[in-house]
Amino acid sequence: MNDVDRTIPATEVGHLARAVLDAVGQVVVGKREALELVLAGILAGGHVLLEDLPGLGKTLTARSFAQALGLDFRRLQFTPDLLPADVTGSFLYDQRSGDFAFRAGPVFTNLLLADEINRTPPKTQSALLEAMQEKQVSVEGVTYRLDEPFHVLATANPIEYEGTYPLPEAQLDRFLLRVSFGYPEQEEEWEVLRRRMARRREEAEIKPVVDAVTLRAMQAALEDVVVEDSVGRYIVALTAATREHPSVLVGASPRGSLALLLLARVRAVLAGRDYVVPEDVKEVAAPALAHRITLRPEMWLRRVDPSFVVGEVLAGTPAPASGALPSYAAGRPGR
Repeated sequence: MNDVDRTIPATEVGHLARAVLDAVGQVVVGKREALELVLAGILAGGHVLLEDLPGLGKTLTARSFAQALGLDFRRLQFTPDLLPADVTGSFLYDQRSGDFAFRAGPVFTNLLLADEINRTPPKTQSALLEAMQEKQVSVEGVTYRLDEPFHVLATANPIEYEGTYPLPEAQLDRFLLRVSFGYPEQEEEWEVLRRRMARRREEAEIKPVVDAVTLRAMQAALEDVVVEDSVGRYIVALTAATREHPSVLVGASPRGSLALLLLARVRAVLAGRDYVVPEDVKEVAAPALAHRITLRPEMWLRRVDPSFVVGEVLAGTPAPASGALPSYAAGRPGR
């Protein structure tokens, strides 16, 4: 049986996802909610932006998920002198064959950690755009497909941090969601130290819970999670409301609605359901929409955060209460 034929029921996806989270939680202490969001981004088939101050476990999280998911993993450190070819690869002259041969860059992997992506200029940042959206790269007029699954976990320091370049809006929109970890509680920080002393070495190894084939089957199973029409319209209403908010210059695009839909499906599965409820949408609204919102300049001066705007949108948009059959599934067998 190949990876295309393999099927997993939605309930089994939830079980496997929780096992992955438990494995990662052995290394990344006390950040279960943030870890659930990161895994949701991967299961939904997207890319995740981890934005926070240095030293809060962003890189460790990416490496831990790669190990638990059994994925090929590469880390690329973004620096001011990094070139686009350092990301995608380039043609090099082969003296033995007397011709140019393509040397694949680090983007040719299953899980790419783009570390400190906003420390490199926009030209190099944009080298990831085609890979993230089209799952391919073009070098010297030749297009190369990337093997699936392919996900980017990018870490970024806050834009006020020294030596950073703000990500262009077009690239921010390619990330399914943005996650922040924040400082740990004192008991959590002590647990980090305790575990480090207990294992007697710096690196922590996690045994794979699933593999790349199983991950793809888990992702495919999410297509069976039902979204009732009123919930789908609620998603659209939330995204549209960000465009009409008085503090917003540019609201979330339709890609934001799609992100809400995909992430809400994962939240439903993690809760043991094969259908989405409005609460699933609410839980992922800020991570999915906040980074897609451009505030008016005067709002930045007042230090208004886009997440605050999403909160106001959630408070002002009525949530549905309906158990009707979704119109797109009306003709499906067994419904």
